[in-house]
Amino acid sequence: MFDTALNANDLIFLAKGAGMTLIVTAISVFFGTVLGIVFGVFRYQVGPWWAAPLTFVLDVFRSIPLLIQLVLANAFVTTVLGIRISGFTVACGVLSLYTAAYCAEIVRGGIESVPLTLRRAARSLGLSWRQDMTNIVMPLATRVALPSWIGLALGVMKDSALVYIVQVVELLKSTQILITRLQEPLFLLMVCGAFYFLISFPIARFGGYLEKRWSHD
Repeated sequence: MFDTALNANDLIFLAKGAGMTLIVTAISVFFGTVLGIVFGVFRYQVGPWWAAPLTFVLDVFRSIPLLIQLVLANAFVTTVLGIRISGFTVACGVLSLYTAAYCAEIVRGGIESVPLTLRRAARSLGLSWRQDMTNIVMPLATRVALPSWIGLALGVMKDSALVYIVQVVELLKSTQILITRLQEPLFLLMVCGAFYFLISFPIARFGGYLEKRWSHD
């Protein structure tokens, strides 16, 4: 019969790690989405030439592995700048910029999906640029961008497992601590995977519900 040394306190410890994963993800996705909207709209409005410097910076964040970004950011802030800052703050900052880099492309693609003739019609009726963006472009672009944004949010949740490198005890780090103590790697990784599923599945289903509902509106 299968036997394990895992007890209720260990499950609570894993649940706290899952809670930290959710907190880091929520903060990163929120600020990353806000920045991504700003960057995406800016890139669309000014065109590829004027937005080239911003595009280059965003490409850097998309091209360099997140683990390297976390290590370099932590070393730069603590060693080069000499600022005492928590690993949690570094993790949220890097993940926010990482999210913004991808979200900017999602936003730009969503805006470009809105027919130009529809926008011209809106402007010909006397709508300002702000009214055009808020009442015409963003509602239509959101429907197109939502599936990609949900995928990005779930990807950030999984990528948050790398923040252990800056001493943030999230779900995977909590699992590694228990593996070291209990010496049950396969079982504990299965439990860790179950936790990830439990916190990811509702988000994916809610995104699917919104997508289906908006497609009929």
